[in-house]
Amino acid sequence: MVLLFFFLKVHEKRSHSHASDEEKKVTTRKHKAEAAPKKSKIANEGEDNDKVNGRSSVADVAAEFEKFCRETREHLSIKQMREILEANARDASIADEAVVPRCQDILFYGPVGDCPVCGGTLEFSGDGYHCQGAYSEWSSCVYSTRSPPRREEPTNIPESIGKTPVYDLIEKHRDPKSRPRREIAVADKPFVGMMIALAGRLSRTHQYWKKKIEKNGGKVANSVIGATCLVVSPSERDRGGSSKVAEAVERGIPVVREAWLTDSIKEKQAETLDAYDIASDIAVEGKGLALDQQDSSVVALETLTAELKVFGKRGVHIDSKLQNEGGKILEKDGILYNCALTVCDQGRNLNDFCIMQLIVARENRLYLYYRKGKIGDSPRADDKLEEWENVNDAIREFAKLFEELTGGQFELWEREKKIHKKNMKFFPIDIDDGVEVRYGGLGLRQLGVAAAHSKLDPKVANLMKVLCSQEIYRYALVEMGYDSPEIPIGMVTDLHLRRCEETLKEFVEKLKSSTVTGNKADAFWADFTQRWFTLIPTTRPFPFKDYEELADQGASSYEAIRDINTASRLIGDMSGSTLDDPLFERYVKLNCSVSPLEKEEDDYKMIVKYLDKTYDPVRIGDVSYGVSVENIFAVEASACPSLDDIRKLPNKVLLWCGTRSSNLLRHLQMGFLPSTCSLPVPGYMFGRAIVCSDAAAEAARYGFTAVDRPEGFLVLAVASLGEEIQEFSSPPEDTISLEEKGIGAKGLGKKKTDESEHFVWKDDIKVPCGKLIPSEHKESPLEYNEYAVYDPQQVSIRFLVAVKYEEQDVEYEAVEQPEG
Repeated sequence: MVLLFFFLKVHEKRSHSHASDEEKKVTTRKHKAEAAPKKSKIANEGEDNDKVNGRSSVADVAAEFEKFCRETREHLSIKQMREILEANARDASIADEAVVPRCQDILFYGPVGDCPVCGGTLEFSGDGYHCQGAYSEWSSCVYSTRSPPRREEPTNIPESIGKTPVYDLIEKHRDPKSRPRREIAVADKPFVGMMIALAGRLSRTHQYWKKKIEKNGGKVANSVIGATCLVVSPSERDRGGSSKVAEAVERGIPVVREAWLTDSIKEKQAETLDAYDIASDIAVEGKGLALDQQDSSVVALETLTAELKVFGKRGVHIDSKLQNEGGKILEKDGILYNCALTVCDQGRNLNDFCIMQLIVARENRLYLYYRKGKIGDSPRADDKLEEWENVNDAIREFAKLFEELTGGQFELWEREKKIHKKNMKFFPIDIDDGVEVRYGGLGLRQLGVAAAHSKLDPKVANLMKVLCSQEIYRYALVEMGYDSPEIPIGMVTDLHLRRCEETLKEFVEKLKSSTVTGNKADAFWADFTQRWFTLIPTTRPFPFKDYEELADQGASSYEAIRDINTASRLIGDMSGSTLDDPLFERYVKLNCSVSPLEKEEDDYKMIVKYLDKTYDPVRIGDVSYGVSVENIFAVEASACPSLDDIRKLPNKVLLWCGTRSSNLLRHLQMGFLPSTCSLPVPGYMFGRAIVCSDAAAEAARYGFTAVDRPEGFLVLAVASLGEEIQEFSSPPEDTISLEEKGIGAKGLGKKKTDESEHFVWKDDIKVPCGKLIPSEHKESPLEYNEYAVYDPQQVSIRFLVAVKYEEQDVEYEAVEQPEG
């Protein structure tokens, strides 16, 4: 795909020491948010907002429920409540704190029905009822509701409950006709469902915060065990942490500043715990805030400079420190014992990775390195390094861990690439044997030296320097959100890339024929989202919801990652000395002739004119960006038909093609590839086609990436549209027939070039150069004309235009510096 879209998203189990369960009574308070939902924030369907089942007001029901909770807490033990859950086919293996509200909900309002999407179990948590089931082996069900279906049948009550003082009260609510309807207000109490532990000398007394926490829906835990978080004074950082802090850190419980309480109450929502984290400040590695919870500018700074931790199948993880001891990945019987696993399950808030390696270091010492954590939160990942004396024992342990994490067999995966995804389990990323460009490309300190020592023309050397640098690939992955330093996504096997492409195409075909709506449609999209981000892990997962996001973050991003993989293989490892002219070596591998044009040449002048006439400023927010030409290169790519060959074909047009800088090496080495799939959005509406435009403005939108990176490239190619050309002002209904017949297609945009200014180049190649004017197709989904060709041998790359984007009409005010 040539027109690559850019869519910047720059986005309890508590254990107790106690006597028998028979003797223990429930002593926890019911969440006030559950007990007294606010009046009529959510209207009851088919009922008056002020009445519930026509018998009493919402407030009366809330008061009755509060009294019911007090009685059941006093007279029922945890064990008895678990029996009630089991009798009504509910999960009774949950923590004690969760047993109480779940049981009381069933007894008062009636047993909850099944999830209407997947048939799973609905359980109350925080702001509503959430499905606990699985939509597929790739994803948990994401269905949630504040008004769940209730079973129209009497509640099952175990015989043991008949001997308790509250039996008559419970019996009163067994009949479905006597049950009130539960109304859950939109959450405005930030700590609903949370157990918060306090430690140390805070700015306010513990008793003060206990009242505040309970008033805002939470509970205060006497122990860190089972707590949602531990709130401490900022002075804990200076002290190095108390024993309570140490216990919380050991158990993986967040330790946060007191300001988290204040800010959460002020904003009426629980603020991100990571943003107030203190424990990782105390830790040696420092603070580690997950990337999906950081400001995008902070993310860019962090991941752009982050060292890639595994460069490929033979790459020893840098955090193991064994590369400094000559460490190498164990290879035995043709298998490299190195694997990367990921899982994205938004229904369970999972976006995790796991790296496992067997490493042979100095003196043939063998180690098993294991690293697991949240994608985008590397500083707080768990590491384990164990030395093994026996190779076979280490291999068995490695295989055992792989099976525990994925449910599959490691050797079967490595030899035959056979594995079946299982629910809530990891899936392997098939890393290839090579060096990812974020490691192997030229670093900043190498750039000048590499170009200075090259025998290439200085302008070509500078071009190759840009295309072989780490920078453009790092930026591309950051912009797309596929920039985890733990996963070398730019060095995966062709098999893995095909699996990603097939997953995308399969979903698109199902989507086009799907008739589901509402919650089922949401679940359908969520399932693809979780599949996709398991196969191509992202630091900033989000739910796909429409065709535009599917194009921008799915198809376009896949194509960019595919092309970055090609660049990684061509560039290889340039991390060493640059005195032997590595730029020239990579240029030769391109098998493509690139030569600079001089400004006095006719072709140079023609291209500048074509650009000026057909360019509209790129708008980012309120700022417009113009473009200026830096250099123009003539291209003769062996993967494309020559100019002489293309001139033998009919209906030839010189057209603009937009692309990321990170995709250029692939285009120059292998030519253009058709787009991955057919989507009813610009760039993809013609199916598996190579798409170009007669407007430089269209190409410039795809070449532009970020305001702090003004350099980009536009491509000019000659395309033969074939003997027959069909025109469209809306997405064609049947793109397959166009693909099969190889018919050229033209999409008519809202703007067109003035035909009176068009001219011919090289005798018979049309150049649609003319001022952009409004067309008669005002309702077209396209801003500018698009041309689609289905055979790569009908497109020949002729020129590469290096451009610089510049702000237009910006006035800078002089700021007076204060005296002194």
